[in-house]
Amino acid sequence: MVTDKVRQFVCGLHGHDALLHFERGRISLQCASCGYETPGWEVRSAKELPKKAESAQVVQLPLVDHRRVA
Repeated sequence: MVTDKVRQFVCGLHGHDALLHFERGRISLQCASCGYETPGWEVRSAKELPKKAESAQVVQLPLVDHRRVA
């Protein structure tokens, strides 16, 4: 356990090799070299998110027919 902490400390001095780590309901960064893991973020499904106000409007911009060259 102590050797893991020393390895994580030394790896942190040089910079961790952070990769995204996915778990059920959670995303974090995990170092590929030493195994250090950040606290991460909780992820909720779209079903769990609160409903937005129905009065929100979507604005569409007109498409450009041709490109102008200066």
